[in-house]
Amino acid sequence: MHHVRSVCCHRWSSEERLDGKTVMVTGANTGIGKETARDLARRGARIIMACRDPERAEEARTEILEDTGNENVVIRKLDLSDTKSIRAFAELINKEEKQVNILINNAGVMMCPYSKTVDGFEMQLGVNHLGHFLLTYLLLDLIERSAPARIVVVASVAHTWTGIRLDDINSERSYDTMKAYGQSKLANVLFARSLAKRLRGTGVSVFSLHPGVVQSDLWRHQHQCVQVAVKIFRVFTKTTLEGAQTTIYCAVEPGLDSQSGGYFSDCAPAGCSRTASDEDLAQKLWEVSCNMLGITWQ
Repeated sequence: MHHVRSVCCHRWSSEERLDGKTVMVTGANTGIGKETARDLARRGARIIMACRDPERAEEARTEILEDTGNENVVIRKLDLSDTKSIRAFAELINKEEKQVNILINNAGVMMCPYSKTVDGFEMQLGVNHLGHFLLTYLLLDLIERSAPARIVVVASVAHTWTGIRLDDINSERSYDTMKAYGQSKLANVLFARSLAKRLRGTGVSVFSLHPGVVQSDLWRHQHQCVQVAVKIFRVFTKTTLEGAQTTIYCAVEPGLDSQSGGYFSDCAPAGCSRTASDEDLAQKLWEVSCNMLGITWQ
């Protein structure tokens, strides 16, 4: 069984330094987010841990500090299920930070029972896609001023499970927890593709990725999400450290700019579903997302 793991990209390693750079990671207090923050802290970056639960984040911050010796790690409160929180967070960051060179849209909820965000969006779409869509929009000027910069969107192979139901995007008519999760992850891939197109020539590149099926807190999420057949899949699962490698790769590997908009898995470009390459759908989703959030983003 062991050989399944050895094909993972945890052998990829890079000495790339990030001294003088600022990295923001959403959901950095647990799982892949924490491993990503730890790795990038080790490379000398200033790390902004954007987390919903400051107490849990404080534990993670202490651990990262002890591990890396990098004291330039700060926690800022961000609840992606509440657009007011996202706006307050962005306002603070735009005031406090002179640059954000790498934004890692990592936080996520998975396979929750049906629930809605503060703004009435289906929870998985609301947090995984719309919350990050709004966050990126509000920080984009700062990110562009920080170029060369990168935006990394943690998606999933789950994007291949389904399409986007533009006519029932909040799953109000019918709800299937796996399809709703898949839809939110498909939205991630489409968003990265659309955003990359809009940012051509700005020095900001955008990547989406599949981290691998990871043994992480996503399975027992704060939103009382259900655990799904994890034990059966254990052989195919990666540790959170392995799971973070593709995120780290997309954040630090030099020379990826020409692949902006692309989808990665196991530290290499990967194929995404045909639906995820549908430019027309990507544009429609972009417009629907703007409407839902009440923003104008050309």
